[in-house]
Amino acid sequence: MASKTLAEKLPAFSRYQIFLIAVLGFIQFTVILDFMVMAPLGAILMPRLGITPAQFSHVVSAYAFAAGGAGLLAAGFADKYDRKKLMLFFYVGFLVGSVCCGLAQSYEMLLVARIITGIFGGVISAVGMAIITDVFAPEKRGRVMGYVQMSFAASQVLGIPIGLVLANHWNWHAPFLMIAGIGVLAGLIIVRFMRPVSGHLHLHVDTDPWQHLWKTLIQPRYLLPFLTVAILSTGGFMMMPFATTFLVNNVGITEAQLPLIFFVTGLCSMVIFPTVGRLSDSIGRLRTFAFGSIISVLVVAWYSNLGPTAVWLVIVINAAMFVGIGSRMVSWSALMTEIPTMKERGSFMALTSSIRQLGGGLAASLAGVIVVQQGNGPLEHYDILGYTCCATMLICWWLVSRVDKQAKLKPAAPPVAAAAA
Repeated sequence: MASKTLAEKLPAFSRYQIFLIAVLGFIQFTVILDFMVMAPLGAILMPRLGITPAQFSHVVSAYAFAAGGAGLLAAGFADKYDRKKLMLFFYVGFLVGSVCCGLAQSYEMLLVARIITGIFGGVISAVGMAIITDVFAPEKRGRVMGYVQMSFAASQVLGIPIGLVLANHWNWHAPFLMIAGIGVLAGLIIVRFMRPVSGHLHLHVDTDPWQHLWKTLIQPRYLLPFLTVAILSTGGFMMMPFATTFLVNNVGITEAQLPLIFFVTGLCSMVIFPTVGRLSDSIGRLRTFAFGSIISVLVVAWYSNLGPTAVWLVIVINAAMFVGIGSRMVSWSALMTEIPTMKERGSFMALTSSIRQLGGGLAASLAGVIVVQQGNGPLEHYDILGYTCCATMLICWWLVSRVDKQAKLKPAAPPVAAAAA
């Protein structure tokens, strides 16, 4: 009865808004899958290419650094064009990068391919966030973020297990070619059915893109959110690159069992993300983020110290971890949409994406320095990564509380009415 009352209080979506959520979610699914598939492939890639954990971390961080640089360069232009056209431009480039990854034959070629993918893929999320902010009213954005971020879970339920199966039966190139193949479908749907998102173009935007970038970058209202994004990005980028290697070499999970773990925890996450999205709209962004932070700190501290563990318990721990991760991701994403003004949404989102990727790249590089592996033995110092992530989560909790106060004191402009129909 309580859930029914809550559903009645929350405003409904129009048909086009439901379609748009599905399209943006599918695009995010392919982009997130491209990044996430690197983690389970780590246990296969390192011995096949003969690379060290430090070199593998460079492959991961190369994407992040390229994405960060691209986001910075794109920020000045992000509010000058129809967001649909921007989405198509960067998505096509991302698919080309995925094909390059699928054709790479050496560490050097893969490194270059990841840079190409990062240049285009890193900006897609920012364009999607700007579209969501333009089209959806603030009281709907928590649920929108929950559904769109559900692609994070879907990439585990469908993509990662399939990617591992393809890699085990053919080779590690196959998952990237799969991503490029299914991504073409999303691109065609955008071209045919997505409406232009150009309501912001009637506003005065600096004709000089670099001046527009600079004004957004030094805007006092945005400095605290930028700092929060930088610290928020460190956790996932430090833990995720070595997650499957840790499970295989330290926890005793076999490569054949990895798809099952990702599949079950992903199924749980597909329920968790929309649920926390509704909570974010009903009880508030900060409370949802605080709940997720408490869960995350407790579970990460436990997880990073695991020794040989039964598969069922690893699944339970991963599911609990994603309760925390989902609560933090969805609530922060919804809160961030309330910060920028309409004419600066594109540049603000591009800059936050750039900062997130650059911070993540530094974190991944640092993880490669901290983690040590002797031959094919267990990873050492993974617990230090866990404690570092816990510290950043607690710091972020405090920073998000400050951003939440700032957003309530000075709310951003409403969404573009024409696009919301």
